[in-house]
Amino acid sequence: MYQCVLTLWSHTMYTSSYYVSTQVLGTLNIKWDPQVFQTNSQSHFGKGDRQIFLSSSEIKQDWSDHALWWEQKQQWLLKPSWTLDKCGIHADARLCLTPQHKPLQLVMPSSIVLRMRVCFSSPVFRTIMGICKLLNIRRPEELSLLWPVEEKKKKKDKDVGEEVYDITCAPLPSTGTIPKLANGMPAFFAETPETEVVYKILAVSQPAPAPETIAKLYRTTNIMEKAHINSRWLDSSRSLLQQGVKENDKLILRFKYYTFHDIIPQADVVRLTQLYEQSRWAILLEEIECTEEEMMVFAALQYHIGKVSLTEQSVASCPAMEDLDSALQCLEVKMEGESSADDMLETMTAPELHDYLKIFRPKRLTLKGYKQYWFTFKDTTISYYKSKEESSKEPIQQMNLKGCEVAPDVSVAGQKFCIRLLIPGPEGMNEVYLRCEHEQQYSRWMAACRLASKGKTLADSSFSSEVQSIQSFLAMQKTTPRNNTAQTDESINTHSLVSPRYQKKYKPKQLTPRILEAYQNVAQLSLTDAIQKFLQIWQALPDFGLSYIVVRFKGCRKDEVLGIANNRLIRIDLSVGDVVKTWRYNTMRQWNVNWDIKQVAIEFDGNVNIAFSCVTANCKIVHEYIGGYIFMSTRCREQSDTLNEELFHKLTGGHEAL
Repeated sequence: MYQCVLTLWSHTMYTSSYYVSTQVLGTLNIKWDPQVFQTNSQSHFGKGDRQIFLSSSEIKQDWSDHALWWEQKQQWLLKPSWTLDKCGIHADARLCLTPQHKPLQLVMPSSIVLRMRVCFSSPVFRTIMGICKLLNIRRPEELSLLWPVEEKKKKKDKDVGEEVYDITCAPLPSTGTIPKLANGMPAFFAETPETEVVYKILAVSQPAPAPETIAKLYRTTNIMEKAHINSRWLDSSRSLLQQGVKENDKLILRFKYYTFHDIIPQADVVRLTQLYEQSRWAILLEEIECTEEEMMVFAALQYHIGKVSLTEQSVASCPAMEDLDSALQCLEVKMEGESSADDMLETMTAPELHDYLKIFRPKRLTLKGYKQYWFTFKDTTISYYKSKEESSKEPIQQMNLKGCEVAPDVSVAGQKFCIRLLIPGPEGMNEVYLRCEHEQQYSRWMAACRLASKGKTLADSSFSSEVQSIQSFLAMQKTTPRNNTAQTDESINTHSLVSPRYQKKYKPKQLTPRILEAYQNVAQLSLTDAIQKFLQIWQALPDFGLSYIVVRFKGCRKDEVLGIANNRLIRIDLSVGDVVKTWRYNTMRQWNVNWDIKQVAIEFDGNVNIAFSCVTANCKIVHEYIGGYIFMSTRCREQSDTLNEELFHKLTGGHEAL
């Protein structure tokens, strides 16, 4: 048994990496991880500098990664130059000498489990930076860690174990250094065939899971369960050990903030693949709603990505090519900006939309349907008149779409092209449906509504690209002449490509022709293009990026749901699921948290004030979500390679900000 004494010295003199002294002042109880050793002599604390010196002649190893953990205060002692008085340590303190980096089981978005060494002493935000640097994932600020949901294991599943890929031998990433690449991957992964396999698993999309696997996984069935998931996020400002995480515990790594900045396929191989895996599981586990036609397109893209990934690997090219691609991309953005400026000078007036559309306002106890009017779209406002001839008179109604919710209601097969609008009003959200005649008209008006909801006009340079994006998505849902050779493909496992809802609704023989019809529209896409198209359609879903928290607003007696998105907050009626109110971040003046009563208060323009307490989560999680999204909005291309950690903690840390 090793003898270990934590000894206090005075009149210290710095020599090499140790503090040497001649006078002993006292001793403390110390816990040696994983064994405990105690001393009973009394400690005396006088004035002057005192440092900690560990005397152990029998233990010889590298102690550079070890640090002291103060169990009683749940605090790391990471500043060796501080005196014990400054740390607040007394003779009854119980300290633990333990490594700062410990093994942790990390569940990736692709559901594979990695066992790797991570930092238990730094804030979680910096720990994730180290994880992402090792795995070659850029933009670590978009990810975070959360506790897995406790699942009740059945007796049959007791002996079933999941495969864990051990990479604890990987070198600890150092801050400020760029990881060296070898064969398109970090140098560590290129050292052995085993580690190279692990990197390829991270960088290449995995085969479609078996239907039995999807059925066994945890699925949220209502908005309350979705809110419960978001209560499990770890605090980014505190360390793992401070939050009760122990060695070899299992945590989930996920993209938390749905603002994916500066994606470059050549440099973001792992990031792009893991983002696709997270979006795919969100679709398969029904974490986000989509229509039947959209599900067929998602299934066709999954099928195509699975086929292409067997032969084509989106592995990064040489660094010189990456620099060239990045330079060309910057030049392209610059030229686009110049051309749009020229167009603005030529027109000098913001463009407008004019057309006959049908409008419907759903109300209770009414059977009235759509009615046709002449519509004009100018700036962010829609106006409609009885006819085109009366457009010079006062409109029947004007609707400002700034801050509204826009959702598609489309069926290409049924030639239904509707736009659902939830427009903020004094008494809540007003629901309006606009019906277009054909897809070209729908694409223009849908793009205009989406831009207007963000406060942008038709003069914005992104209008044309938004129209093209909508048209390309509609084209994917069109049925093409059936290819008999394609439909005899027996390798397609349809129930692995759709969510359980459609597994129950249709038999494989019914799903196969529909998926293969949609597949004909994406069969020519490359692997990278197919993944980006999948992510593009995922981001266009109405409920994309919404994180739910059950709250109780001040002055209300019932619980409601707060939906947190990348650009807005949404108040949702828990009983019926309808949107009651929407508030945009760009109208937010300030937000505060009363940590004593755990209440969040937010002030918006127009003297709009809201306050609520959190029911299913700590108010720190809501505070971190809002601050995190505001931090994401400060990123720009010029600062693409720098990460302002101090600003992130100022916006998200609250009273515990570093």
